[in-house]
Amino acid sequence: MSSNDPFRPALERAFAHALGHLSSSDVRPIGATTGLIELRARFNRSLPERGTDAVQVIDDLVRDAEGGILGCDSGRFFGWVIGGTLPAALAADWLVSTWDQNAAIHACAPAESVIEEVASGWLKQLFGLPQSASFAFVTGTQMAHVTCLAAARHRLLMRAGWNVEEQGLAGAPAIRILTSSERHGSIERAIRILGFGKRAVTALSCNECGQLTPDKLAHALESGASRPTIVVLHAGDLNIGAFDPFAELIPIARRFGAWVHVDGAFGLWAAASPKYRHLLEGVELADSWTNDGHKWLNTPFDCGYAFVADSEAHRGAFSHRTSYTQFVDDARDQIEWNPEWSRRGRGVPTYAALRQFGRAGIADLVERCSAHAHALVTRIGALPGAELIWAPVINQGLVRFRDLRPDATEPDHDRRTDEIIARIVASGEAFFGGTTWRGKRCMRVSVCNWQTSAGDVDRAVRAAQIALG
Repeated sequence: MSSNDPFRPALERAFAHALGHLSSSDVRPIGATTGLIELRARFNRSLPERGTDAVQVIDDLVRDAEGGILGCDSGRFFGWVIGGTLPAALAADWLVSTWDQNAAIHACAPAESVIEEVASGWLKQLFGLPQSASFAFVTGTQMAHVTCLAAARHRLLMRAGWNVEEQGLAGAPAIRILTSSERHGSIERAIRILGFGKRAVTALSCNECGQLTPDKLAHALESGASRPTIVVLHAGDLNIGAFDPFAELIPIARRFGAWVHVDGAFGLWAAASPKYRHLLEGVELADSWTNDGHKWLNTPFDCGYAFVADSEAHRGAFSHRTSYTQFVDDARDQIEWNPEWSRRGRGVPTYAALRQFGRAGIADLVERCSAHAHALVTRIGALPGAELIWAPVINQGLVRFRDLRPDATEPDHDRRTDEIIARIVASGEAFFGGTTWRGKRCMRVSVCNWQTSAGDVDRAVRAAQIALG
């Protein structure tokens, strides 16, 4: 690269800023410190008539974003289910942007196409899924649900004598969707996008452990045995990390010809751990599965996976060919399996992360994070004024904070819980989020960052102790 190369100055400046950001994660506040009004004031300048030097653009971008970047890269970020970024995955993601390939067809991005194939095989090994299953690398579990449920729609309606890709949904046999009351909101959004409509969903109540039970599922299936049906099961639900009993439920669904879809956004990673893989017994019997790389694998965002056992249904839902497409022998063209046309090579960070971790490293990550989650929930739950609501099955647990006044009501406890969460986040020491579970406000603890340590747990517990006063 010559000294007058137009890329060098901006890239070197961005690299310096990036290293500064990553190296300061131990001392930076984990939550945002700059409010909406201030951020809008900084960024909402007039569009310039003349261009700006690239280095100046990068410096201004970093300066104006100050205080508005959450510390998701920190080992003390326990909100939602967000991992950090593994070094190899981050560096690989930079290369994806540098190479600037459109990973839609093999001819347009040959290396990235092959990388995606290899990474998918590794993922299926780790998750214990059939190697024959087709796959798609998408933006996240949201679009993975869309992908898998589109394949389900294709097969179920084809069986009913209806070609939905040709005829559309108007006049098609109605598909019903059976799932549990603990479903994630991304399921509902996928159902809306695909035209099923929210009324197609029947939410079945769970047992005290957050699981769908065989008798409830069998009864629901029997009540409409002639209708095309999708059953959505969960491998790690949002609040308590519950796993449905797949080995019991899937054979029941099979008897009624239902398509079984598994939301495994983070829970499928339990299959990589000898300690936790029993939670997924029978999951390989399903028809489709989803997972997020940017959760427990710790890749950058824009990384989700869809797997479908019936590859013909999967391809039938998405396949599209044009006169200007270049086909390469028996190469796999990603556009045949994805809802996107133009897309980045998101298989590359996955490939890099899997190589950096290795099978043993992923197992260790799952077990370490789960141990840290258990320590956080039990230790914070034991503090005066706190209550342990749910100890983690894997890496998700719940704590509630009580209003200690003698006449305190449930709404008072709800307000107290949100107040303590806000105090912890404001301290900058840790980041937790709130949730409403079984009618009660709780602090949800989620641990999936590869950098989380026992020291991070100590700091977070201390922050909660101080917040409680």
